[in-house]
Amino acid sequence: MANKKEEFRVTDRRLFTPEGEVRPDVAEEESRAQTTQAEQTSSGALAATQDVPPPPVSPESPEPQPAPPSAEEQKTQSDAYHQSTRDLDDRLRQQLGEQKSQNLEMTFERFLASLYMTALLQLGLVHEQGAQPQIDLMGARQTIDTIGLLKDKTKGNLTAAEEAFIQNVLYELRMAYIEVTNALARGPRPQDVSDPVPPTKMR
Repeated sequence: MANKKEEFRVTDRRLFTPEGEVRPDVAEEESRAQTTQAEQTSSGALAATQDVPPPPVSPESPEPQPAPPSAEEQKTQSDAYHQSTRDLDDRLRQQLGEQKSQNLEMTFERFLASLYMTALLQLGLVHEQGAQPQIDLMGARQTIDTIGLLKDKTKGNLTAAEEAFIQNVLYELRMAYIEVTNALARGPRPQDVSDPVPPTKMR
């Protein structure tokens, strides 16, 4: 059986000619490779740009708010609201009596007192009878900060009694918050957490 001759092809992989110059075929291959790489890079960049979603809107620059209702619309709504509450109050007076129905009126001090009690519940210093105290430090901090925000925003619009009341509420809640957080850091020592002093009595 005759042996089949194998053909070998020798490829010149030298980059330079004997004179020290770059071989023409090497230069053409490098040029084609650079062109292909540039096209791939451009295509990838374009695809990346198309796939990337638009950046989210920053909370510091929210979308424009809709225009508020006109003065006439606000007055109409306000009159209808107060008329509805007067009708409800009349029905409650007939059922509860004059003295109990007066306690339903919302005042600034009653509003602060509700926030005060909410903060005490969140600090675990007040709880329902038979229930275990539930501590919510983040909620308590937000409630206390809300009262501080109200104090700053209502500056100059409060009576002397209201100003003193909100200062007492803030002082007592902040002190209670510090005592609770310190007690939790030291460990469960209920005796270290003193009972809060109630704020000035509501009128």
